[in-house]
Amino acid sequence: MAVRMKDIARDLGVSVVTVSKVLRNHSDIGEETRERVLKRMKELNYQPNLAARALVTGRTSMAGLIVPDLTHPFFAQVAKGLSQGLRKKGYGLIISSSEEDPELERREIEQLLARRVDVLIIASAQWTVESFRRIEECKTPYVLIDRQFAGLAANFVGVDDVAVGAMATGHLLAAGAKRVAHIRGPEVSTALGRAEGYRQALAARGLAPLAGYVAAGASGDDRGDVSGYQAMRRLLALEPRPDGVFCYNDPIAMGALKAILEAGLRVPEDVAVVGCGNVLYAELLRVPLSSVDQDSASIGKQAARLALSLVESKTRPRPRSVLVKPTLVVRQSSLRQSV
Repeated sequence: MAVRMKDIARDLGVSVVTVSKVLRNHSDIGEETRERVLKRMKELNYQPNLAARALVTGRTSMAGLIVPDLTHPFFAQVAKGLSQGLRKKGYGLIISSSEEDPELERREIEQLLARRVDVLIIASAQWTVESFRRIEECKTPYVLIDRQFAGLAANFVGVDDVAVGAMATGHLLAAGAKRVAHIRGPEVSTALGRAEGYRQALAARGLAPLAGYVAAGASGDDRGDVSGYQAMRRLLALEPRPDGVFCYNDPIAMGALKAILEAGLRVPEDVAVVGCGNVLYAELLRVPLSSVDQDSASIGKQAARLALSLVESKTRPRPRSVLVKPTLVVRQSSLRQSV
């Protein structure tokens, strides 16, 4: 016969409510009582019946995460931080990938809503806000991460992407680059913001992008290195060619590095490069990559904190935006001599 909460409560002389609060990691349970309950659960190999609990509480203790690309190190780090934050409150996490496909994302949202997750966390590939209206109709709270929508009042955790673009471009100019190009990402808020930051950094120094110096990358994530390589080759064919390039993200920057080196040019002496994301292997590349660190783990943890507060709130609070401060990590790819 399966062990029940009432069995553990009877063995320890505590209430079922106390055992339940220990399971939910409730803050008003003393440490000694918590340890006694957890020890007895382990001894009896107690497994909570989540389906039965959901029928009683109306909660599944599950959150859903949808990202554009599960292989992208940025989103992997976000998922790790999110999972750590949720786990502390006894929540599990269902992760899915939209593969930058809005229609696939809509289907994934419907699947997670059908599973009755308590909250959704989404880095969206959508062009419109229709899917979010659908989530709101289901009265399921949600948090947008990394990407947001103008005109949509929604909870958001990410960075100021205009500041990211300005930071990276300003660094290249300060390092001595005279002709800074930009390889953009897809038509999402992150790419739009970083491109605007690029323009603002140039304008602050009385400059404007030269003709052809803003190149569109065909993909921002799973094939970012390929699109970065192709875009950089187009930039190198310009006359005069750029002597610095800010890339939408690190995969695009890695493709750009490959194109520059294949052309027989030096990084950073001939072309300095800065990416965004500060992926874990950035310093292990043939030319260690300078990058803007978005503190992806912190984005995940902040998203977990915000998501849990929405689930636990008895009312629908006003949407909040939580901005994590980006930092520039300077490595060999942009360490030029100032001139």
